[in-house]
Amino acid sequence: MDKNALIFIAGATGMVGSAVKRQLVAQGYTNIICPSKHELDLLNQVHVANFFSTYKPDYVYFVAGKVGGIYANNSYRADFIYENLQMTCNVIHQSYLSSVKRLLFFACNCIYPKNSVQPMQESAIGGGILEPTSDAFATAKLAGVKMCESYNRQYGTDFLSIIPSNVYGLNQSYEPLNSLVIPSLIHRMALAKRDSSDSLVIWGTGEARRDFIFADDLASAAIFLMSDYEGNNALNVGSGCDYSIKFLAKTLKKLMNYKGKLIFDNDFLGGVDKKELDIEKIKSLGWKPSISLDVGLNLTIKDFYQRNVNFEDK
Repeated sequence: MDKNALIFIAGATGMVGSAVKRQLVAQGYTNIICPSKHELDLLNQVHVANFFSTYKPDYVYFVAGKVGGIYANNSYRADFIYENLQMTCNVIHQSYLSSVKRLLFFACNCIYPKNSVQPMQESAIGGGILEPTSDAFATAKLAGVKMCESYNRQYGTDFLSIIPSNVYGLNQSYEPLNSLVIPSLIHRMALAKRDSSDSLVIWGTGEARRDFIFADDLASAAIFLMSDYEGNNALNVGSGCDYSIKFLAKTLKKLMNYKGKLIFDNDFLGGVDKKELDIEKIKSLGWKPSISLDVGLNLTIKDFYQRNVNFEDK
């Protein structure tokens, strides 16, 4: 990418979008447009069309999406599939009509079949039934991957999809019920610590295993692929390691100095048993993650306390 090219980040105010912006600025890119939700409603086809015809971006990082944890995905299924499909159709189609040089679509690891062989390889996409607790969201994201492939084949566009593992990092939602596992646990553990609770209930058995990637690592991979990857096949981006939810909870307990007991409740949904991405393809291109889980969690905990001043980090 030319340093002066016009870059549009759809979803720049969120965790991953803000990480992409930080990385681009650090690398010397100066012409970045990052409209907020109030400035550009990605659900509105006319608004999106007008935006593209006015600004004509050269490159698009399509990070925006309605996201949440197991509870949110299972409870607000219609919202998740409608909003994500609508945004996907609007942004990808207008990128084609505006002759965008390259678009990078952020998918999710839940597009893989529930019973995929681990670690999951890109060739497994579309090969089986999705995990029921997140299949509405996954269907919308899978549609985005297929739209990129289809526009490339029919119209000769250069649209690329990346499939991140479980992302966490700075500037994320820490809502205790609807957010993803790491921010939810951080918030709930901070509450238990503040209130001197002698125990904290965690959903599921704790045996489910997940691959966690820090948002700034994901952003560096996205910029690397946008700039240096000559193909446009979908690629996994992860840490290359997986950890049990029990290990994650115990690590947070130690880092946050919470003295209470962790109780794992089997009556709650825990999702699939294991989700680890095979990242050999992107590693063979010259990229690898650089932020360890401990370092990333410490940065995220610090971000939580900075954004939630009603909690005291003791």
